[in-house]
Parts: sequence; C-alpha cells; structure tokens
Amino acid sequence: MSSEPRVPETGVLAVASHVVSGNVGNKIAVFVLQSMGCDVAALNTVQFSNHTGYKQWKGTRVSAHEITDLWEGLKQSYLDNFDMMLSGYVPGAAAVEAVGNIGKELRRKSEEAQKPGSFFWVLDPVMGDNGRLYVADDVVPAYKSLIHYADIILPNQFEAELLSGVKISDSASLEHAIQVLHQEYGVPHIVITSVSIPLLSSSSPETAVSAMSVVGSTMTSDRRPRLFKISFPVFDCYFSGTGDMFAALMVARMREAVSKYDGSNGNANGVKLGEKRSWLSQDDVSVTDLPLARAAEKVLASMHEVLERTCESMIVEMAAATKEGMDEKTLHLLRSRAAELKLVRHLGSLRDPTIEYRAEKM
Repeated sequence: MSSEPRVPETGVLAVASHVVSGNVGNKIAVFVLQSMGCDVAALNTVQFSNHTGYKQWKGTRVSAHEITDLWEGLKQSYLDNFDMMLSGYVPGAAAVEAVGNIGKELRRKSEEAQKPGSFFWVLDPVMGDNGRLYVADDVVPAYKSLIHYADIILPNQFEAELLSGVKISDSASLEHAIQVLHQEYGVPHIVITSVSIPLLSSSSPETAVSAMSVVGSTMTSDRRPRLFKISFPVFDCYFSGTGDMFAALMVARMREAVSKYDGSNGNANGVKLGEKRSWLSQDDVSVTDLPLARAAEKVLASMHEVLERTCESMIVEMAAATKEGMDEKTLHLLRSRAAELKLVRHLGSLRDPTIEYRAEKM
C-alpha cells in the first residue's frame, strides 16, 4: 500500500478551542488533519487546562481583537494562503464576527483570483446541545448572519433548530429545516450530525438498543435539498469532542471525495468539481453518489471505530482506578479522563476505516 496520503495536499486554517490535556477542539483537529496529510495552522479561541465537561478548569478565552490581531500577523508574513478553513467553538458574538471576517476575506481572495473552488469553509456552529445553549444568546444571530458565507455547516439537531427556526420532531420537519437553510440562507452543504428522531433505515437492525442518524444534503442549482441519511448504533458512553472529531474528519474526507470524483468523472463544461465554488455537484448526480455522502460514510466509519476503542479502554481504565468509598466528584473526574477520545493509538481508524454504515436517499 502506498504511504502517500489519499487527501490532496491541503492547507487548513483551524479556528477552535485548545486544551492542555485531553482531546477536544483544535487538539483533535490538528492531530486528525495532520495524520491525514493536511498542513494545519491552528488559531486557538480558548486556552484551557482541560475541557469544561470536567466541571472545573483554568484558563482564558481569546477576545475578538486578539483573533483579528493573530490573523493580521499571519497576513503580514504572507502566511495566509489556505485551501480550507475549519471553524469550531468561538467564545462570544464579537469573536464569531471576527472569525467570520477571516472566512469572508479568504473567500474574496479566491474570487478575485478567479479560482472560486480554491477555498472551502467548513463551519461548525457550536452553540449548544440537547435543548440547552452553552453560549450567550447573541451568538445565535451572529451565526445566522454568517452561515451564508460558509460552504458547509455541521450543526447538531438543536443547533439546526436554532439556525433554521424549525422545531425538528419528525422527518417532515427535519426536511423543512434543511430546506430553510438551503433556500433562505443559501448554505450549499449541510450535515446534521446527531438526529435523535426515529428514521427508518435498511442498514440499521430493528433490534438495536439505541441508534441515531446523520442527515446530510447538498443543494441543487435552484437550492432544493438532496437528502441522505446514515443510521448507526450509539455507544452507552458519554464522550466529549465527538463534534470536533466529526468536523475535522469532514474537512479531509470532503477534500478527498471531491478529488476522487474529479479523477473518475468527466468535467462538466471543462470545469472540475473542485474548481467550482462550494464544490457543488451537477443536479443529475444521484444522492448517494454525492461527494458529501461519500465523505460522511468515511467520517462515520472512523468515528465508530475510535469511539468503540475509547469505550473499551474506558471500561478497563475505570475498573483499575475506582476504589470503594470514592466520592462522586472524584468519580466524575476519573470518568471524564477515561472518556477522552483515544486517537493517537488508532491512526488506522482515522486513515483507513472499514465502512459499515452507508448513505441512503431520504
């Protein structure tokens, strides 16, 4: 097997949180993307000792001014050439705007060079989960004003509800929420990363104890959704950083899928998919052949393998660390440490996972 990465040479600006210990935010993004052959520049939006799931931490958040200042520093030394941008957790509306300005500037740069496909922005609108915001209220409208400029957004179900204004309770409302994001906001690609409502799937056994779905869509030229779903079993464990891992993997896999598509298909009107803005496929491409669907399959394959290994390791680690009479706070801290995603020892799961769960047209 060739040791050459399957992902084309790619420069990525990753804007997200950083922790000294553990795996969330840019701590995940940098490792995952570099492991898959991408060159990563990390702009950290917080500097914490550990992630907030521990319920205790030390550190500081970066201000909007500091984000802008770091970006200006990159520009003054001609270090601002990026093929892709990944934006994750950003602390506050002003900081979201500052990150948005970077994305807009990189977009303008690609358009002025008449190379609209040379920049692709993956935006993870980190705001909350399970019906609860963990950012200030003004962050929601800040993201609403920004998502039009992104090429793909990766909200969870709650964040998709916040952005679309549609309460997702069944398949019809799910499709409506995605339709709003395509038609009213012009978002080219959407993946809702954790859909908890029941969606019938031929690939998921009815006897599964617990299952979730990822639902994605690439819009057509007239902004109609092209919907697919991938259903998968859920582990009976709590993890932090799964959304960050999903986003980082999507950066690499989307780039790979578009490159592979261009290598195996004729160019439409002499233009490769990777040369078009937002890498939007022709309207006649079937849903399950969309690069987004192919990318999502590989992302979930890696996720499933890493989470399985983490769950196995967590059981062993907790059995060794737990002692009789331990107080609840100590147990929580030990569980949090044991649940850190096991990435560094499972490079094969990142690079060459086995795909078990396939995309299906909705």
